[in-house]
Amino acid sequence: MGGQMDNNNLMLSTPKEEKNTNTIVELFAGNTKRHRQLPWYFAPAFLLLWLALFYAVVQPLFNHLPKGIRIDEESAKPGQFVAERAHDLLLEIDAMGPRVVGDVANEVTIVEFLLNEIENIRSAMREDLYEMEVDVQRASGSYVIKGMTNVYQGVQNVIVKLSSRNSNSTAQLLLNSHYDSKPGATGAGDDAAMVVVMLEVLRQFAIAEETFLHPIVFLFNGGEEQPMQGSHGFISQHKWAINCKALLNMDSCGAGGRELLFQSGPNHPWLMRYYKQSIKHPYATTFAEEIFQSGIIPSDTDFRIFRDHGPIPGLDMASVYNGFIYHTKFDRWSAVPRDSLQNTGENILSLARSLANAEEMYDTESHAEGHSVFFDFLGLFFVYYKESTGTALNISFGLGSILLICVSLWRISKVSCEKVNVIAGEFGILFLLAILAFALAFCFPLLMAVLYDAGSRSMTYYTNFWLIIGIFIIPSVIGLVLPITLYLTLRSMDRISQAFRLQIGLHAYCTLLAILCVVMTILGFRSTYLCMISVFFYVVSLVFNLLTKLHDQGYYWALPVVIGQIMPFLYHTYLFHTILVIFVPITGRNGTNMNPDLIIAILSAFGTILALGFAMPLINVFRRPKSIIAGLAVTMFIVCMISVSDVGFPYRPKTNVMTVDSMQVNRKFYEYDGSLSLEDSGYYLHLLDRRRDVPLRETMDLSNVQRVGDTCGDELMCGIPCYRWCADRNDALWLARNQLVELPYPTVLELLNKTILDDGYHVRYDFRLSGPPNMFLFVKPKEGVKISEWSFDQTMLTSPSTYKPPLQVLITYGSDSSPLEFYFKLTKSNGNFDEPVFEFGVSGHYVGPQVIRDALSTEFLASLPDFAYSMQWPSSYERHIY
Repeated sequence: MGGQMDNNNLMLSTPKEEKNTNTIVELFAGNTKRHRQLPWYFAPAFLLLWLALFYAVVQPLFNHLPKGIRIDEESAKPGQFVAERAHDLLLEIDAMGPRVVGDVANEVTIVEFLLNEIENIRSAMREDLYEMEVDVQRASGSYVIKGMTNVYQGVQNVIVKLSSRNSNSTAQLLLNSHYDSKPGATGAGDDAAMVVVMLEVLRQFAIAEETFLHPIVFLFNGGEEQPMQGSHGFISQHKWAINCKALLNMDSCGAGGRELLFQSGPNHPWLMRYYKQSIKHPYATTFAEEIFQSGIIPSDTDFRIFRDHGPIPGLDMASVYNGFIYHTKFDRWSAVPRDSLQNTGENILSLARSLANAEEMYDTESHAEGHSVFFDFLGLFFVYYKESTGTALNISFGLGSILLICVSLWRISKVSCEKVNVIAGEFGILFLLAILAFALAFCFPLLMAVLYDAGSRSMTYYTNFWLIIGIFIIPSVIGLVLPITLYLTLRSMDRISQAFRLQIGLHAYCTLLAILCVVMTILGFRSTYLCMISVFFYVVSLVFNLLTKLHDQGYYWALPVVIGQIMPFLYHTYLFHTILVIFVPITGRNGTNMNPDLIIAILSAFGTILALGFAMPLINVFRRPKSIIAGLAVTMFIVCMISVSDVGFPYRPKTNVMTVDSMQVNRKFYEYDGSLSLEDSGYYLHLLDRRRDVPLRETMDLSNVQRVGDTCGDELMCGIPCYRWCADRNDALWLARNQLVELPYPTVLELLNKTILDDGYHVRYDFRLSGPPNMFLFVKPKEGVKISEWSFDQTMLTSPSTYKPPLQVLITYGSDSSPLEFYFKLTKSNGNFDEPVFEFGVSGHYVGPQVIRDALSTEFLASLPDFAYSMQWPSSYERHIY
């Protein structure tokens, strides 16, 4: 120990003129109380290194797609997915226009198209090896979803079962996608792209030389957007459903790019093993699964129906790129490149073949062994393990890292000749600073989100994604490095060198992450693996430093740390780039109540902490670290100034549109005696993003617009025919018009019978309803009255604490448009049924693309700015009192 002190004294006695000739390496080394830091002008290169890694490595791998195989290459590449054929079929579907349940395009045109293509595949099929069965299902039923009872009649599914003739297995693999679309949307990405992928996969199976063990059911689902009626009809009623043992569900919240695996199982990790073995282009993460299942994302898939009503374990995959055109008329064939279909097709074909030969399919329940942790690394390889393994890994690395840090602190004590309690005190201070840095890394971006929202500048990144770097990521970096930088620059000198203090600071940060790792694991978060990855690579560099003695050599220990952080940086930036690609478009349809910048700020901060938490404090290896922070602040200021200019205006025509769902509404209010008390018309505007109606006022006259919640009063559903947006109706807008809206045909509600039952306390109302393929009922009993029974699913009536009036019922007609007859039974404690018993609202929605809008509505819609898109239709609303 005395020898080490002598060496230190010898270093301190180095003549000034000799110091001036030191190399960078000599400056970087040395255990001394003085600052032996690198020149400040190397710091920008250090910062740019990480930015360069992202754009040179992460971005290209994120956007990488295999080259689409052409039809003329098929003979040279037998058994491979042919993207060109799928792309040609997609063009044909795109030309059909919107395919809304109940419309000719959805019930006739595309059904005939699918049947023709299936027959073409049958004609090419190896009939000596395979057997094909085809069925067109027309299903009717009801179930509760998203706070409403969903009633459907004649919803169609086109279903194909392909079996190997040499197989006697009764277990079946189910592949599902949907061919219907939203009103006004052609749905090339959502979900016609997956439909044509399934057709080509079916073709490749049917012509292959190699047979498979289990039959495969291809479900071309005709009613997902309603929501999920086609899948419910299949799983609850079709003869083949009972034997389906595993599922591959394919959907989209965008167009193009790669398909992300974002839900699995549940409780069937064997599916992950086949995904790992089979998939050619892995793209998956548990983090996305936990985010999706938290309910933050305002979307759902058929996976929910198969999971809850089957139950069938499976994998849920969706295209997540370019969500800006999701559910708009811009979701066209041109937005789905051939290479994207090749990527998805190769994956699905390979995975389906593996699962169709899986022994686990015989008895899937015996293989239900808990959840999985899964993720891909830059699309290069896939990692998965059971949740129980993840628990062991997280706790082991968390506690192991703390143990190694204790060894390092003991070593620092020995080398610096300071007592252990002094080093422990230093660690305690730096641990508190690490907590402060962690908090500031979140608080600074959140503050930016609040300030932007207060200045009506939210969503400035909506079109220019790179603005996120300056608005949220740089503030998070400043928060990370500010506490330790101020401490190191203001702390007085003693026998603990600045190099050791900086090292202790990183140890403190690692300890904080390790504690979070253990706590999050105990709380059951499978995404804890994100913290574990950061801790693991830091521990690896720490072990290397301890073994090689670089730990004691001035700033030399920082070199392995920097190298060790490259892998977690690449992974975390890749992952959070994916999450932001999903969430930025969602900010344009997440409603007006929540500040969307808060979500982007939190995601940016979390990604920054994990990707750069160990790297950014190393700016203290360079001289003038406070000047480096000041440079980051200036960069942030410049980006912020750009963001509040026209560059930061969120919307762009065709590519990044503002979505405004709207209806042209005709309303009638009938009283208890049957008299019409009011008839009027207006435009119902359901705004989907935080900027509300402000951008619309550039071209539209909204001077007389009213917020629905301000004029709602006690009126049933505020007198508005809300369509699955009912929870947000108070924040919607109503713009009255003098001329009544012209409807293509009426929605007719007929009271057939009113029958007081024998006990005198119950009454039954029988109704007949006819109208457009999409209608809504709203039922609100009067005080002292209760609905005891009705024609639909009874769940809402048997769970009154969960489902409170007014109760909502969505009614959808598919291929069967015959009038719907239904009844209500109500009970009243005093038995007086000669007074109002309940309020009843009926709305009709004329969403088909052939429906003609009246001249005034057409003029109103034409006044929308060119950057706005409206999913719109005429609708009726009648309020009755019975």
